Amino acid sequence: MPVKVMIVDDQPLIRDGLKTLLGLEKSIDIVGIAANGDDAVKLVEKVHPEVILLDIRMPGMNGIDCLKEIKKQDQKIKILILTTFNDDEYIINALAYGACGYLLKDVEIKEIVDAIHDAAQGKMVMPSDVTKKLAEGLSKLPVTKEENSAVLDSLSDREKEVAVMLAQGFTNKQISNALYISDGTVRNYISSIYDKIGISDRVKAVMYLKEMGIK
Repeated sequence: MPVKVMIVDDQPLIRDGLKTLLGLEKSIDIVGIAANGDDAVKLVEKVHPEVILLDIRMPGMNGIDCLKEIKKQDQKIKILILTTFNDDEYIINALAYGACGYLLKDVEIKEIVDAIHDAAQGKMVMPSDVTKKLAEGLSKLPVTKEENSAVLDSLSDREKEVAVMLAQGFTNKQISNALYISDGTVRNYISSIYDKIGISDRVKAVMYLKEMGIK
């Protein structure tokens, strides 16, 4: 079945271009197009997309606020930020509020197609240049060695095992198989880790754990 995609961008040229190029893909079905965040929030209820390509800067409701509202409606919708702004604050905020990826508009259309399919399958989409920018942004967060040590000491031995695998990019299923525990138990451990490090987003948690030296 084709992936149902919605496009949200205030620039007609971008909207029409994406609609035309993505419309040529048999594996993609363009179910809706919106010119701003307000229209996007209303349209989601009608077209029920699986993946949304969402711009950051738009008149009226911006991309971040639009992301929040759509996630309130349906957490299962995958949202890919597609923008010209490679700004660490935008990237961090987008991922913190539930975006599953961040793409720049200068990428090839094939990369966007691949990103849509990856997102639909629950994968994170983070090109290397965006990952680098994210790391730079997170590295600016004021964390002392004493704070790092306190956080590490607060983790149980099993939580440390899960944290290491989390930092290495293992999926919940892979962690479950490796440690011979259930998926639910893995989720509980990860939730506990999130609580202790004060981060509730997987990508930011991974970056934070790596900054603490957990690899």
